[in-house]
Amino acid sequence: MGVEEALEFVDNLVFLKTGEHLDKTQRIILSHLWEDEKRTYQDIANNLRYTEAHLKAVGAELWHLLSKVLGEKVSKSTFQGVVQRFRATQQSQKIPDIPNLVGNDAKSQDLDSSFVGRDRQIAELHTLVSRGEKVILIQGEGGVGKTRLARKYFKSQKFNFVLELWMATEIQNLTPVESVVEEWLRRYFNEEPGGDFGISLERLRRKLREQTSKIGVFIDNLETALDQNGKFLEYRRPYVELLRVLADSDVHSVTLVTSRERLRESSVEVYLYPLEGLDDEAWREFFNSCHINCDCTILSEMCRAYGGNAKAMQIIRGAILTDFSGDIHAYWQENCTDLLIERELKDLVASQFNRLQKNDLEAYRLLCRLGCYRYQDIPSLAIEGVLCLLWDVPEQKRRGVIKALQDLSLIEAKKGQYWLHPVIRDEAISRLRLVSEEWELVNRKAAECWTQRVTAITNITDALTALEAYYHYVEISDFEQAGDVILQGRGKQWSIGLPLGCSFYQLGLLQKNFSVIKRIIDDIKSQERLIRLYNILGYTYRIIGCIREAIECYEKSEEVLGKLDVKQTKISILFNTGLCKLELWEIEAAEDCFNSVCSLAEQNSNLDDYMTYAQCCLALIKSRSGSREDAFNLAEVAFSAMSSSTRVTLWGIGHSLVTLCLTYKNLGNLKKSFELCQRAIFHSEQNNFTQIKAKAISCLAELFREQGEFARAIFHHSEAIEILDKIGAKSDLAEAYYQLALTHKRMGEIDQSRESFMQAMSATGYAYALFNEMQAPKQVEKVQTAMECFGK
Repeated sequence: MGVEEALEFVDNLVFLKTGEHLDKTQRIILSHLWEDEKRTYQDIANNLRYTEAHLKAVGAELWHLLSKVLGEKVSKSTFQGVVQRFRATQQSQKIPDIPNLVGNDAKSQDLDSSFVGRDRQIAELHTLVSRGEKVILIQGEGGVGKTRLARKYFKSQKFNFVLELWMATEIQNLTPVESVVEEWLRRYFNEEPGGDFGISLERLRRKLREQTSKIGVFIDNLETALDQNGKFLEYRRPYVELLRVLADSDVHSVTLVTSRERLRESSVEVYLYPLEGLDDEAWREFFNSCHINCDCTILSEMCRAYGGNAKAMQIIRGAILTDFSGDIHAYWQENCTDLLIERELKDLVASQFNRLQKNDLEAYRLLCRLGCYRYQDIPSLAIEGVLCLLWDVPEQKRRGVIKALQDLSLIEAKKGQYWLHPVIRDEAISRLRLVSEEWELVNRKAAECWTQRVTAITNITDALTALEAYYHYVEISDFEQAGDVILQGRGKQWSIGLPLGCSFYQLGLLQKNFSVIKRIIDDIKSQERLIRLYNILGYTYRIIGCIREAIECYEKSEEVLGKLDVKQTKISILFNTGLCKLELWEIEAAEDCFNSVCSLAEQNSNLDDYMTYAQCCLALIKSRSGSREDAFNLAEVAFSAMSSSTRVTLWGIGHSLVTLCLTYKNLGNLKKSFELCQRAIFHSEQNNFTQIKAKAISCLAELFREQGEFARAIFHHSEAIEILDKIGAKSDLAEAYYQLALTHKRMGEIDQSRESFMQAMSATGYAYALFNEMQAPKQVEKVQTAMECFGK
């Protein structure tokens, strides 16, 4: 292979692997060493007026890069042999030649087809320069595209020449600034440097002031030269003086600096320009340019997962082309659960962690600890969630540690909320798990913070926020504490507050109860916890129409209860079993349960709330069986007790209002029923009780049917069905369909409308199917009777 062929071969390999081409200095080193591998950096420097130190720094990075690309150790003296072996292996295995990724009319270092989505940033940089900014620091996370943006800006603005300073990634390889200034003076201005660094700087300042052409200065990866406070390392302090020269308002140059970290040198005037990731439109443009087609959903998901990181985008592109034959769907299906599957990306993230660990141990520990949070249902943290993980840092230093992570772009922050990018979180949590004692302590601290944050559940966000503590306890296998998260009382109800599990079914988050309780219930040892969890699980089963499963939960509660004389628990089991029997239309069994509840409540004044609930249900049963006087008396007593008892919960009030509404409807007191129905709807809206609201709306539809206002009745039937279907309340949904069928039947009797009869049959069919699925034969029988009427 000749020099040019070798350069193009290596350049294409690098581009496929990293998405970037070799730069000018790298190509110079490779071409000289390909011709003569014994040539020294000093020989190359003498011929081209580079400094030996600069070429050594570029060379060290180049050999590291080629080692990753070629899959074996590469050094200055071995690189030619490694490349030739790689090419020979490729040919012997009959692997097709790598396509030349550089057009015939363009040089590789000028290619910018992969530069997408940064038009706004180019315009903003131009505006900053136009208003007089001399030194602009482009700051952002690794791989976000800082270097490429700076290059593109200089190219797009047609600078005559650009002075470049590439900072090594290892501190020991940092080029002394004195050598850099010497090279610039000789190479670009044909000026001899002074014997003293101060004199050389003054000559550079004079040259920059004299020049009328557009001069750019590009300093890349400044963070290597900075300490944990954003100041230059002690033995690299002369860089401050260079930046002061470049920031001189009279120089005719523009300096762009890239860094993962912020520069905090008060004596230097630098404009900070934070750079965020690309949006999904830019990702789409990039993949389309590579002839990789994909749908919007997958691409948006990938972009979001990697925070729009440009380096990740390029690395993934290479993997898709080489390992998945351009099939992005197959790539994402296999790798979506491991965001750091690509070695280059993992190395990029790991290098950020390693540097932080070396420079700022407190910030490093916090970053790893922040990996314990899920960032899912609650995608960000308030400041308290971050501060609680700094228990071993003096209070006065804690916010400074957080600020350090912000400056490094390792923690995202917006409007007082904090979160980790998914890729950063993956690395953080993997490191945190390595120390078992730290892992457990961090999760306990986080759980305690979530618990303290929510004192009352008023909406879905409150409920999901409180539940976050549960996940931390599960992670460390503390299932008893996880159970307590579900059972802990919050708010002012029941003197001890309303359990979180009850809040979930009140808010319509029924499946959440199943997922969290079933996950831990077999590991719970405490009998009291077990009984309460079974009760919540049973109630949730009843709401979704799984009545048999609900009854089974209550039976298990009774088994666990055993010899424990907990009247509050026993009466709760009885009452909820009665509700299940009522759902199954097993009226006599339900009535027996409610009568037993009343008997127990009479023996203990602290159970007067259950007396009220049972009396409401008994009143409804009596109103349906024709015992009008008994029904009326029970309803009046229950309504009075509900208004005066301090133990009746907000949830209990809502259900009781709906039950009494139906009772008064059956008794023919529509005025009273309308009043209670409106109260129930208002009460549910005030407390976010989705299921109760839907039941009340269904009841409202029945009332309008009784008044012959069929259009309004149909509207509210549909409204109730939509809500109940959405939350999966199967039993109430079946009843709602049944009531809709009755309304259509009444409409048909009046106008002899075939359409009404057909709709009635359809709604009845839905009710029949749902009741049948619930294994409620009495309810099925009720519906069958209605269907027979429709057939006559």
